[in-house]
Amino acid sequence: MIKEPLTNLQKEILKLYSTEMAEDDLNDLKTLLAKYYAKKAIKEADKIWDEKKISNSDMDIWLNEK
Repeated sequence: MIKEPLTNLQKEILKLYSTEMAEDDLNDLKTLLAKYYAKKAIKEADKIWDEKKISNSDMDIWLNEK
């Protein structure tokens, strides 16, 4: 199987960036992408916490270990 040189995400981003974008809009887009990936990471972390029955107390203990 031959792998395409660009992923579908890369292609979409190239289409988006083929037009001129104001700096404020660019910053808004960066923020939007950062929030999207942060939300995904938090969702996955919550899933792991639930599976392993990790509590806030456990996290406090880990954060205060030397």
